[in-house]
Amino acid sequence: MFGTLTGWLLGVALGMRHALEPDHLTAISTLVAEGKSVRGTAWLGVVWGIGHTAALLAVGGVLALLHAEMPPGLNTIFELAVALLLIALGVRSIARAFRADPLLARPHTHPHPGHSHSPFALRSLVIGVVHGLAGSGALTALVLAELPTTAARLGYMALFGIGSVAGMALLSGAAGFPMAKLARRPGPRRVLALATGALSLGFGLWWLSAA
Repeated sequence: MFGTLTGWLLGVALGMRHALEPDHLTAISTLVAEGKSVRGTAWLGVVWGIGHTAALLAVGGVLALLHAEMPPGLNTIFELAVALLLIALGVRSIARAFRADPLLARPHTHPHPGHSHSPFALRSLVIGVVHGLAGSGALTALVLAELPTTAARLGYMALFGIGSVAGMALLSGAAGFPMAKLARRPGPRRVLALATGALSLGFGLWWLSAA
């Protein structure tokens, strides 16, 4: 019991660290760069974590119940999806940087359902799901090797997901403060969009070649 509890606590800690993986940070930065408040950017991190955790539990949970590992071909497809997502986010952010003051042209509203912030949350959710699918194979292999029962494995996955939600929310919120300051002026906003877009595009191309 003590070993299982220790494993679960480790799952939370590793989930928080997992949120700091370069591909996760690169993808979410393209959305955080468009945020206008710490609360809004932190919420994007929460939504990313929810999508990430849902994908991990859906795929990893099934594999854990079946005592099976991710087929290599399917894992490659998920890795390619991450690469293409990073490329798409990068291209979108770069294109936004060259538009004529796009964020000022769009009226600001509070992040209530149905308002203009909902597309950002949806994009963050999709990003989280894609990254969760790509990471589910490795996580399943870990829990099958280290934890003795199905309940312990599922519990570890759930707590790993909770840790990733917390980690990404804290990081997105912290990054949102300086980015919100920069986003108040057109020049720095364009530079920020261009920088995050170039980073995402470059990382996506590298990930594609590796996959």
